[in-house]
Amino acid sequence: MYDSYIHKLTAEANVIIVSIDYRLAPEHPIPACYDDSWAVLNWAAQGTEPWLKIHANFSRVFLAGDSAGANIAHNLMVRASEESHFVTSLVGMALIDPYFGNGKPDSLWTYLCPKSNGINDSRFNPAAHRSMLSELKCSKVLVCTAGKDFLRDRAWTYYETLKKSGWKGQLGIKEIEGEGHVFHLFNQTSEKAKVLMKSIVHFLA
Repeated sequence: MYDSYIHKLTAEANVIIVSIDYRLAPEHPIPACYDDSWAVLNWAAQGTEPWLKIHANFSRVFLAGDSAGANIAHNLMVRASEESHFVTSLVGMALIDPYFGNGKPDSLWTYLCPKSNGINDSRFNPAAHRSMLSELKCSKVLVCTAGKDFLRDRAWTYYETLKKSGWKGQLGIKEIEGEGHVFHLFNQTSEKAKVLMKSIVHFLA
């Protein structure tokens, strides 16, 4: 499903996408997914891959993902913002149906991250760390959610907290009514999936 969707997005937005096959929990607990993704981001940023070096525009790099991938994209942006040696220009971040915490116990997060710092672990509940959000070094963020997504409220909380954090970038949110979590993967040719795709393409332009 992801391969198909990424091909569609690549064609629609005229972008190059580097998709990360990160190790999965529980066999590889968190932070394995973050470490793998950070390694790939740095590999791409070095510009040593000949094809990327020729075709990619390293002055316009976006991070994006859905569900857990949105969580990972956010955490990569935080780390890139904190490390002064990271020189690639990260323009923006698209978070689709992001899997974040809400300050309450979450059995899935505990299972995936047995060494978590608790319900307000900054990797899981960034809304509890407003000062961290204010330091994001990208200039634009798009949060997408769906009306029937069980994580809808968490997406809105992230959006509202970032909006009030003092971060100076361009912030937007797109909600697709009547749809559930990552619906765009399961019915990629539906009209509502096309609406979501159009919003992402416009954001990347």
